[in-house]
Amino acid sequence: MARILIVEDEPAIALGLEDDLKLEGYQVEAVTDGARAVARARQERFDLILLDVLLPEKDGFTVCRELRADGLRTPVIMLTAKGQEIDKVLGLELGADDYVTKPFSPRELLARIRALLRRAAEPPPLVQTYQFGDVTVDFGKFEGTRKGRKIPLTALEFKLLHAFLQHPGQVLTRDQLLDAAWGPEVHLTDRIVDVHINNLRKKIEANPSKPRFLVSVRGIGYRFESSDK
Repeated sequence: MARILIVEDEPAIALGLEDDLKLEGYQVEAVTDGARAVARARQERFDLILLDVLLPEKDGFTVCRELRADGLRTPVIMLTAKGQEIDKVLGLELGADDYVTKPFSPRELLARIRALLRRAAEPPPLVQTYQFGDVTVDFGKFEGTRKGRKIPLTALEFKLLHAFLQHPGQVLTRDQLLDAAWGPEVHLTDRIVDVHINNLRKKIEANPSKPRFLVSVRGIGYRFESSDK
């Protein structure tokens, strides 16, 4: 049974989320501030975190940044009331896997939770270790290193990398990448793919502004180029 940590300081929203998730069979714990969220995520294993942006003590962006810096790959869905593109993009850049804007549909949120949990639970690929340039990715251990130093890859970044590494030299559309990382039943904008690709470039490319491996194909999507140039 999946364990979900809810980080929400509005009592009515937190209670509604708890009730909905418990009815779906999930184990739920709720905290009301960012400092407590960081402490609980470090102390206990959760399968997913629902993280509000506007929190006392530490905001959701700070919480996400600190957990990712710790190497925690637990899927994170950010809950934002602002609905502004910059807030969504910032959350994704800091390592969130998805976001939902308040007020949100409980059915949509549950669908996104199920999709992320399913993706996180999928077995590793048969070929577990890949190397390109000075980067090594081990899907068996879910670890990435560059020049021998660990790369803080998120669960979704592993999914995107796996899609690229399975199809070297092939152009993958944004829709194909959305299906590979989030699932076909989750409807998100292309902008989310672009944000995560930019994040990956910062972690695996020597010069993210002139990528060697994750190459843009204008108007279509991206191609993984592993050959030396």
